[in-house]
Amino acid sequence: MEELKTLLEQIFDIEFIQAIISNPRLKEGVLKVKVRPVQIRGDIFYQLESFTKTQAFHENLKKTEAIDKLVQYMREFRQLQMTSVKESYTVLISKKGKVTIQKKKNKECKQATVLSHNRTKKYILQEGMKIPFLQDLGVMTKEGKIVRSRFDKFRQINRFLEFIEDIVPRLEKERELTILDFGCGKSYLTFAMYYYLHELKNYDIRVIGLDLKQDVIEHCKELAKKYGYEKLTFLVGDIADYEGVSQVDMVVTLHACNTATDYALAKAIGWNAQVILSVPCCQHELNGQIYTEDLAPLMDYGLLKERFAALVTDGLRAKYLEACGYETQVLEFIDMEHTPKNILLRAVKTGKNSKQAQIEIEKCRTFLHAQPTLGKLLEEGEK
Repeated sequence: MEELKTLLEQIFDIEFIQAIISNPRLKEGVLKVKVRPVQIRGDIFYQLESFTKTQAFHENLKKTEAIDKLVQYMREFRQLQMTSVKESYTVLISKKGKVTIQKKKNKECKQATVLSHNRTKKYILQEGMKIPFLQDLGVMTKEGKIVRSRFDKFRQINRFLEFIEDIVPRLEKERELTILDFGCGKSYLTFAMYYYLHELKNYDIRVIGLDLKQDVIEHCKELAKKYGYEKLTFLVGDIADYEGVSQVDMVVTLHACNTATDYALAKAIGWNAQVILSVPCCQHELNGQIYTEDLAPLMDYGLLKERFAALVTDGLRAKYLEACGYETQVLEFIDMEHTPKNILLRAVKTGKNSKQAQIEIEKCRTFLHAQPTLGKLLEEGEK
């Protein structure tokens, strides 16, 4: 591994862009690791984002610590892909620990992101691209510059697209795909999703945005028409009552309040949607239900109980998705309107219903005296 360590020491400099560790030897524990440089209070750190089947973990390390951690990871993985401004590397590790390093020049090094004192992250939608919907939504100027006061929104849009980028290989490209966005609101992310999948990735998609606000929907309709997005439509409607389609490939629900998220998830499961992306909001339901004397230090204090109830709500939602045949992750999502970070549930259909997840759900419900709406909806759907 000394050869690998030497390479990392050379490449972890101002021109380093990213690295991805993949192909683990064991199909449990950490399955993938992403590495990128970040600037924190003027110092350069390397952010390691490690993924298990259900969770993502982040840690920011200085150069030496990051290199040691990557070398340690590579004892359990077979492949490492790294990109710098000028070159790309593929590192392969054999069963016997033999290290093979392949290197090639980057043809488009001028477009690569360079780390400097004012480092710019390499976003999916980049500054200078002149994207019409970002201009009309006030995020980008006509020249393609990001409006500084809207930079958090720009980051949020790109972070959302990163979640989609990871699951793109799961989507079929031979037919039209139907995507529903429940509670689309002003549709920043709806337009971004359509632009990314249709314009950049060339998928044949039909996207339907649904929201209760008539004026917001009318404005979104006008913008879709202006851009010539013929298969992007917006409707006024309630999540619980929507019956406009019979088959859906992907369901997105962002900030659907309280049990509206449960109705959206139940709909998605009923349609056998291949992908579900959900950012829950205002999880009040279980706060009025749960109680156990064993957790009195949490239950007896309103603020703590409220936060605990929100976590339990989303944990149960994730387990219900697993029980219904989805590989589910609980991830961090950038959100400026409520909190600096929020929870996103990303579920991909595998068809393998988890009996263990159902057992864990029942134990949790019994212990906390919880009756979540999603469980009730799924039981009704089975009748």
